[in-house]
Amino acid sequence: MKRTTRVAIPEPIFRLQKQLEEFRASHRARTRLPDSLWQAATELARQYGVYAVAHPLRLDHTGLSRRVHASSPARQSRRQQPPMANAFVELVPAAAPAPPRGGEACVIEFESARGGKMRVQWPGLGVAPDWVSLLRAWRDAGE
Repeated sequence: MKRTTRVAIPEPIFRLQKQLEEFRASHRARTRLPDSLWQAATELARQYGVYAVAHPLRLDHTGLSRRVHASSPARQSRRQQPPMANAFVELVPAAAPAPPRGGEACVIEFESARGGKMRVQWPGLGVAPDWVSLLRAWRDAGE
């Protein structure tokens, strides 16, 4: 036997549910919802989650999800900012001791989640760089 558990709908979602019922009762089926109702649903979805809003309001989950992601502040600020130019970051140690003999050379490559890449060719001579500072400087430069 399948049991369903009813979850209490938060008050703001319940109020919007009543507004949507009034709108749907006074308009023909398949009439587009006003932007004010979509905006209210989008704000609630940011707070409670897309499914928690779309399900009780009988809204298209995918459409609401697109609206939430399209209107997110982080996404808008990224669109308004010009793309960052590639920058060269050079870290020079304060004092370099005499290089030891016979060090191993290596190549180290970093790749960020946004696709930025950095390649370091290390000859194995001298003091190894402060990798944490190097990565922070690269990240702060916008990779």
